[in-house]
Amino acid sequence: MTKPATTSRRGALKTLAAGTAAASLPLWARYTNAQSAAPIKIGFQVHRTGIGAAYGRWYDRTTTAAAALINENGGINGRPVEIIAEDDGTDPKRGAEVVEKFANQHGCDIGYGTLFSHVVIGSAPRAGELKLPYFVVSEGHHVASGMLNRYTLQPGITDVKSQVQAMAPYVYSALGKKVTMIFPDFAFGHDHRDYFSAAIEAQGGEVLAKIAIPPTETSFTKYFPKIPRDTEVLYHVMVGPAVLTFVKELGEFFGPSAPAIFGFIDSLEAVDITSPGLEFLEGSFFWEGHPRYAQAGGSEYDAFYRSRVGVDANGASVTDPGDVSTYAHMFGCWETLHVIKAGMEAAGYAGPDDRTKLIEAVEAMTDMPHSNAHPQGAKLFNGKTHQVFGHQYISQVNGGRLDVVHTTSIEDTLYPDEVDYTMQSF
Repeated sequence: MTKPATTSRRGALKTLAAGTAAASLPLWARYTNAQSAAPIKIGFQVHRTGIGAAYGRWYDRTTTAAAALINENGGINGRPVEIIAEDDGTDPKRGAEVVEKFANQHGCDIGYGTLFSHVVIGSAPRAGELKLPYFVVSEGHHVASGMLNRYTLQPGITDVKSQVQAMAPYVYSALGKKVTMIFPDFAFGHDHRDYFSAAIEAQGGEVLAKIAIPPTETSFTKYFPKIPRDTEVLYHVMVGPAVLTFVKELGEFFGPSAPAIFGFIDSLEAVDITSPGLEFLEGSFFWEGHPRYAQAGGSEYDAFYRSRVGVDANGASVTDPGDVSTYAHMFGCWETLHVIKAGMEAAGYAGPDDRTKLIEAVEAMTDMPHSNAHPQGAKLFNGKTHQVFGHQYISQVNGGRLDVVHTTSIEDTLYPDEVDYTMQSF
């Protein structure tokens, strides 16, 4: 991929490290050089209720922390950032209504923050109709597949297709060749079903069974007898408020005779891994987007990010060790807000008339260096597909914590373009 001219990138990226001089000024003085003192309004579509509520709570905390840091360092183009949050109930219909409120009621400059893929798919068409830039912090392949529109971008978190493509070689070589998959029965789970199946088969492996479970299910034991007896690897990804029940019942079903287990940490997000009943997970493996437990020799950027969002070395709230974060995903909010800042500054964004300039500025981005703005790791943005690519982590449960045992390269996550949004008109 060819880098764009570097002049605008330097201007966009130089503010990301942390503008200490601006931070030393009183708040009123940080915005005196702006053309307008009016805030830049970012409409935050947050899952406060519904099956995404645990994620929404931590997406909210991360967004608040990132916006505070940006404002301490002079805001965006000398203007303060204002986060306007609306609960979408983790519901596609309400999601579209929230997007409309951002545009027509709140006068937001952009929409931002959506996680659950069915809500993104239900909301993005309305954002396109309203010509409202819509920065999602999801993981579904719906953006990069070309399903959506030029106004929808995913520049702060990788998608499932890239994640499973990078994981499959490790699963095949280290854990087993015959896999049974358990996944939630909606778009996010279907991405896992389709893209992991293809990836493991490309390695020479076989998916014996694909077990779809309604995302609102509260008991799972009835699904487990569908697992073939010759399964060598059980691949699981589950979401929603019943994830602790899922992993506990999985352990009760198998007892000491479980196959190798490879899970996506979604099945344990916001769950204490030392909870009673989870002992059977010892030695099992998980994908993590951002390692929950601080690792030996970890980066200064991760330490800075943890301190700002209020997360301890075990991935829990510094004020409540029992309040476990959604650490593998919520970094996407932090990084996406910094991409928005960089894009607006590269575009000279002054208001809604500059929305297309903002999108074009983000489309021109490529390399995103590991930094305070990108604490999860370095990334590569593909402006044609509106999708970012980055490192993935495989961790093993060891003594009641997660230790990283494998880190993929960015190249491991790349796949051929399926769309070129830059060819679409605004």
